[in-house]
Parts: sequence; structure tokens; C-alpha cells
Amino acid sequence: MTRTNRKAKISATSMIIIALAFLLGPAGKAAAKVYIDIDAPTFQKIPVAISDFRRLSEEKLPTDEQLQWFPSELSRLLSITGIFNILYKKSAQEDPDRTTQDFIRFGEWRITGAEYLINGRIRQVGPELIAEFRLYDLIKGELVMGKRYAGRAEDRKIMVQRFAGDILASFTGDGSVYDSKITFVVRRGKNSEIAAVNFDGTNFTTIAKVPALALAPKWSPDGKTIAFTSYQDRNPDLYFSSPLGGAGTRKIAGFRGINLPGSWSPDGKRLLLTLSIDGNEEIYAMTLDTGHLNRLTNHFAIDVSPSYSPDGQQIAFVSNRGGSPQVYTMNADGSNVRRLTFEGNYNTSPSWSPKGNRIAYEGNVGGRFQIFSIDEDGMNPIQLTSDGNNESPSWSPDGRYISFSSKKDGKSRIALMNANGTNVRILYDGQDNYITPFWSPRLR
Repeated sequence: MTRTNRKAKISATSMIIIALAFLLGPAGKAAAKVYIDIDAPTFQKIPVAISDFRRLSEEKLPTDEQLQWFPSELSRLLSITGIFNILYKKSAQEDPDRTTQDFIRFGEWRITGAEYLINGRIRQVGPELIAEFRLYDLIKGELVMGKRYAGRAEDRKIMVQRFAGDILASFTGDGSVYDSKITFVVRRGKNSEIAAVNFDGTNFTTIAKVPALALAPKWSPDGKTIAFTSYQDRNPDLYFSSPLGGAGTRKIAGFRGINLPGSWSPDGKRLLLTLSIDGNEEIYAMTLDTGHLNRLTNHFAIDVSPSYSPDGQQIAFVSNRGGSPQVYTMNADGSNVRRLTFEGNYNTSPSWSPKGNRIAYEGNVGGRFQIFSIDEDGMNPIQLTSDGNNESPSWSPDGRYISFSSKKDGKSRIALMNANGTNVRILYDGQDNYITPFWSPRLR
């Protein structure tokens, strides 16, 4: 079998304790990491087999349902990444009493077409659940990674999320996206909610209820605050809310006219704003501990939608100073303004990738908005979506996924895709309209 050449944080919480970080093979070493480039045009999904999980002891606990749930949930979480092709789930090709490296029948597993194998063992003693996971390279016949987690029985989803995140990190060199959330606005008639869901679309949480139109939620870099605009006092004012609870919702800026948040600076000390206090939409940076405003643009045209680069040295924004809305960049102090987009007559909503190499934006194509990305130097614009009306792109913290609002049949849903435009899926859908998604930082 020939393998295509590929380039290629888990922190404890009060619920989960990592008891053993690495389970080493006979040579005493885990297999060397080989990172893949999932955005390469030639990328093919990695074929992975997941075997049945087994009990660590002869006790009847955990139940058969629990044993079946672990590989099923792990398969679901890995499949939605668009990176893995889950091929097989079978236990007959292992010794039923042993799951160490010596007793994995690598040759028989390779016949299935899999290049990697995941297996595991579970033990439950009272309320405590112990779960062991192992990832094997079937081509090399090596253990890539092993983890053991201990926690409560109800923490099993966190255990699987953490191991799935470790698998992603092992292949891509980046951290997990399972410990992040996507926030968005839920429109319910004249009222709104600021809500959030996990990367897999589960755990819908209401962060703030707004008795008016709300717009543009933006996470702070530490994940403790969400800035958004609300019309609840009959003016588009800036509010802060805590997704962790406690501080409640509080008004931060209520200048006359628009008070619309852009992105936070990487250190969390400043927040970019679009304000119209002088009658024209301009971009400002607010120093949060003092409330001081630093005006960054000063032009008769409209300047809006600012987004910091990941190093905080540049800002992407939208201006119609060239005759139509286009994406521009400037230094963080407002100097060195240059136009980035030239294709299309309406480009807006720039979002800078955490990797720093690409900027996503929405552009008008035939009367509908689609998601594009472009190199930070203005080269290589690529259209990523083509179906429906797609707006408000936002990058995952690892820079490998983009969330956006997708409107079809008059209804807006929250969608995700890989950064190269593949693996498009609806993240959250329901009875209401869901708009302006924004991805959180890693929250663990």
C-alpha cells in the first residue's frame, strides 16, 4: 500500500483529570508526528478505522450502551472535520483480551483500506469513569498516541472531545477546535438573542436576551466577554456581555449614531469600533481600561468593518473611497492604507485568519453574496461558496474552518466549511433566523 505524501492543549478542568498523557509503545517512544496540509488541492481524507471499545475489567460496568457510544461519538466528531474518512468499526481483528501494541494485527487492519486505527477501553467504578484511547499508524505499525482520562460518568463527551482534539493536533500541528464555540444573533420578530453552540452544533446556549435588534457579536481573546450592538435604547449602542455569566449585560458606548464593534486586539486591551459621531462612519480604536478613543480613519467616504491581523500590526476594513465597497488594509495606527480587493463591485465583512496568511470576506456575485478569501497581499482571491446567499465569514481559532450565515428560501442558518471551501455543513438551524456568526477563541 502506498501512502500519499502528506505535510503535515489539553488542559484539565474540574470535571476531567488527565491521568496518563502518553501510553508508549515497546520502544518507549511515541511515533514521530507528520503534519498534513488539508488545504492542499491534492488532499485526500485520511482513512481511519475505529474498533469497538472494551471493558478494562471483567465487571459489568460500563454498560454495552456506553461501550458502543464511545466509538460512535468519536466517529461523528472526526467525520465533521472533513479530514477523516471513517472506514471500519470491528473488533474481530484484535485479541479480545489485549489492546496493547503487540497484539494489534496491523496487516489485517490494513486490508480494510485504513491507514490508522483507534481503539479504547473503558472502566467504571461507582461514579468514576476511566477511558483509555489509542491511535495507531497501521502502515508503520506504531503507536502514535495514547491518552487516559478519569472523571464522572456524565463527562464522557468531554473525554471524547479531548481525544478527538488531540488527534487533530497530531495530524495538523494545530490545537483543537472542539473546545471553541460559535456565537451568533438569533432574530425572533422584534427581539434578539446572543447565542452560542459548539463546533459540532450541540449545546445551544443563550448568552443575552435583547428586547430589540442586536448585531455583530465579537468574542474577546480571553473568551470572557462578548461585544455586540443593540438597539434596545433606540440607538445602535455597544454592549458587553459575559458568556460565563456573572457580570450580566452592560452598555459600554452610546455615542450618537452607530456604535458597531469590530475585532478585539490580540492582547484584549483595545476594541475596534465603527462610529458615526461626526456624521460619517469612521474607524476608531477604544482603549478599554480608560475608554480613550483613537480615530484611525479620516475620509469623506464610509469606513467600516475593521478586523485586526493576528499580530495586531494591521487592520483590514471596508471603504467605498474607490467608488464601491472594497476591502482595504492599513497599519494599526491608521497609516499606509492600501486597497486589497479589485474583483467585484461590492466586497465587505473582512475577517483575518489566525494564521495571518488569508483574509475572508463576502462579495456580491450576480446579486447574491458569496464567501471569498484572499492572500494578505491581495493575491489569489478564491470564491469559496456558490449556493444561496452567504455572509459574515469568521475563522476558527486554528484557521482551518470558516463559519458564516447562509440564507436559502428566505431563512438564514449558521454554516461551516473548511478553509478551502470544502465540507460545507449546516451548523445550526431552527425556527428562527441566525445571523452574524463569530468564532470564539479556545475556551479550555
